[in-house]
Amino acid sequence: MTWNDSSAHAALMAMWKAAIDAADPLTCLAPHLPEPPAKGRIIVVGAGKAAAKMALAVETAWAHLPLHGLVVTTHGADLPDPPANRRIAVRFGRHPTPDAQGAAAAADMLAMVQGLTENDLVLALMSGGGSSLSTLPAPGLTLDDMIAVNRELLRSGAAISAMNCVRKHLSAFSGGRLAAAAHPARVVTLAISDVPGDDPGTIASGPTVPDATTFAQARAIVARYGMTLPAAAQAQLEAAAVESPKTLANTSFHLIATPMMALHAMAKAAQTHGLTPLILGDALEGEARQLGTVLAGMALSAATHGQPLAGPCVLLSGGETTVTMPAGTQGSGGRSTECLLGMALALKAHPRIWALCADTDGIDGRSDAAGAWLTPDTIGQSSLNAQHCLDTHTSYALFESAGTLLITGPTLTNVNDVRAVIIG
Repeated sequence: MTWNDSSAHAALMAMWKAAIDAADPLTCLAPHLPEPPAKGRIIVVGAGKAAAKMALAVETAWAHLPLHGLVVTTHGADLPDPPANRRIAVRFGRHPTPDAQGAAAAADMLAMVQGLTENDLVLALMSGGGSSLSTLPAPGLTLDDMIAVNRELLRSGAAISAMNCVRKHLSAFSGGRLAAAAHPARVVTLAISDVPGDDPGTIASGPTVPDATTFAQARAIVARYGMTLPAAAQAQLEAAAVESPKTLANTSFHLIATPMMALHAMAKAAQTHGLTPLILGDALEGEARQLGTVLAGMALSAATHGQPLAGPCVLLSGGETTVTMPAGTQGSGGRSTECLLGMALALKAHPRIWALCADTDGIDGRSDAAGAWLTPDTIGQSSLNAQHCLDTHTSYALFESAGTLLITGPTLTNVNDVRAVIIG
């Protein structure tokens, strides 16, 4: 097979589609549904970028059962043709910065699960983005406090697990508090993981699972990254008045889709295009541009020495990188395009290497792109200076100028970022 821009693009798009299909709630959720209660109510709650489609999957599978509930998702992440008679209401909030709509939805879900009995079932549908979408300030804090905290977290460059540790200790909803409010009802969580290691306590900040983190750890994270929090939020961490739940009764947690499942699907798709796949891992973290440089080095080694494997092959990876933004910097794009631009500069237009970096939710950072794909000529096709774009965090503009942005719109699922590097 002759590898060129056209054949590489076809293979990259096939792998991208395979990742999204592997995490589609309409196909992966129903097998994990629990036995419905013999008597008692079914209440469905949820938060995240996949919440609307997860709710539809439940309504479809349990069409014969009486149920009601509420989920919150991002604006634009609703179903294209929503059911006419929804039993599970869908509301919308902002991500990554919280808003009043998301806070109100979280408060309503919290109220919805109170006063239940051991005969009732709470089915919780959690996915990436749920932390921001269900931001409900702890007593003594305001939504403005939480918005300021969230912006500081995003600016810091901290890993998602560290950010969610701080969030959980300033929340009235996450860190196991939703499940605690539902006691003594049975709480079953179905989750789509978007976090390295698939930690239940990190996915949507774990509103239905015991919280292993502490106030002391949250304070240490704030200090380590030099964050400046609102006075009320800092006082809440210092007071450490009511620790998050460390044990929860009558709860269970089930992963229905994960980054590694998506990577295995991508590997199968790669083989149909004549590529030998190598999965590097689903939890590659660190500064986005630096990971791009590392992946470029591995690709150059494969192209030159046949190590870690000889072409035609593809290096696959997942995981959430970070972009550390100096105070006052706006930028454009997100983790995926910044990783890809770092890779492009290190590859120096190698003629036999192509790549794709994209976020499986369809939104990279604050942009309208899922990510981008790279050809040997991408930097040359752009009218912009690539190094300047990397230095100013304007990677989106570079790939827009080159015409290689991947724009899909919201995918209604989320198993984190995926990356594919083809060596032809």
